[in-house]
Amino acid sequence: MRGPDDTVQTARRFYKAVEIQPDEGGHAVRLDGRSPKSPGGRSLILPTPGLARVVADEWDRQAEFIRLAEMPATRLAFTALEKTADVRDGLADEYARYAGSDALCYFADSPEALVAEQTVAWGPVLDWAEADHGLRLERTAGIIHRAQPIESLNRARELALSEDDFGLIGLVHATTLFGSAVLALAVRRGRLTGDEAHELARLDEAFQERLWGVDAEAAERTANRLAEARMLHAWFSALK
Repeated sequence: MRGPDDTVQTARRFYKAVEIQPDEGGHAVRLDGRSPKSPGGRSLILPTPGLARVVADEWDRQAEFIRLAEMPATRLAFTALEKTADVRDGLADEYARYAGSDALCYFADSPEALVAEQTVAWGPVLDWAEADHGLRLERTAGIIHRAQPIESLNRARELALSEDDFGLIGLVHATTLFGSAVLALAVRRGRLTGDEAHELARLDEAFQERLWGVDAEAAERTANRLAEARMLHAWFSALK
């Protein structure tokens, strides 16, 4: 079995049974008793039975063809297995960079209705990040960049490096999805669900949609992001 390359993306489903079995170092996904491999030849072994189930369910849902585009947890698992250990510092730096321009820190200066929504929705999450995790980020109005204290960026990096490889890759993936290190951390630590973080990340967009409507292409993008957010919620929940 090859990994997530073009061959696998278009391959017919060749297996009947998808199972989870204990394996050295974790819990393996088995397809008719054999483990699928990453492009680099790593067996699909997950650190917890819950995460193995999340990934196994993706394989079980495949119909006539194996469609890797519909298997985000599998793709993320292969990344964690193959690459994360070698780039942990770089991933932590990326998480800190997002904290340095976190979307939740940039409140609108108008209209008043949007400002009020942001204050009610974003403020408590920012307060939680500071009170519970020492991640204090300064807020501003408008789109002009405001630099965050170096102590805050260092704290963000510490939080990222405290994760194991599977937690770290999930955290950074969530950060890029939401445009917010704080929202990613909130889903990771169970403060928000994936659905809730998705809604907070697109609060401005939803406000505009209520004014001007939404087209089919935008609706599809939103649905895809929501599906990804739900996968990450399942990923983090399974790591506990």
